[in-house]
Amino acid sequence: MASYTKSFLVAPLRSLLRATAQARESLRRLHAHASLAADLALPLPASVVVLGRAIVYGSRAVQFGEDALLYPYLHLETQSPATIVIGDGVVISRGVHLVAMSGITIGSGTMIGEYASIRDSNHCRLPGVPMRHAGYRGGPIVIGKEVWIGRGSIVIGGITIGDGATIGANAVVTHDVPAGATVAGVPAVPIRSRQPIAVPAGIDEIKTSG
Repeated sequence: MASYTKSFLVAPLRSLLRATAQARESLRRLHAHASLAADLALPLPASVVVLGRAIVYGSRAVQFGEDALLYPYLHLETQSPATIVIGDGVVISRGVHLVAMSGITIGSGTMIGEYASIRDSNHCRLPGVPMRHAGYRGGPIVIGKEVWIGRGSIVIGGITIGDGATIGANAVVTHDVPAGATVAGVPAVPIRSRQPIAVPAGIDEIKTSG
């Protein structure tokens, strides 16, 4: 009897859910945007797309540029006077942690893969002082434009990543990364450097064979 009732109800419910899917998704995004805007100390542009819940802690000093795309379960934390500044068109994937005690800047067009951790400070150890109360040590993180940070990567305090750099999945970035470089591993080391193509004067486009 239970199976029959379930079969009888599933078809119309499925049709209803399919018919309202777009409207429900729009409402979900609207609610997620409004919730994040309410939690931030700074205005959230209307062009930012928020696909799910973001969690905000501390002083809430997070500044977003236009057209950012935020996946669910983003963790944002700042402690005064630090701020997190996120440029235009940045994509931040599911479960990313951004924690700023000194400051984090992310350039326009940068993409950050799932569960990456970008934290500008680390816990100190002092004799006779519980680690929880021993304070932090670190420095600002500056991430350039059009950087790709792979899934599960870790960026520590005091690091600068140049424009167009690529950070491999699960890498631990402990040193500055030059513009255009690709790094991977623990700790992250260079794999190759990608140089921009110079277009001779008078040529409008580059054509490849095939």
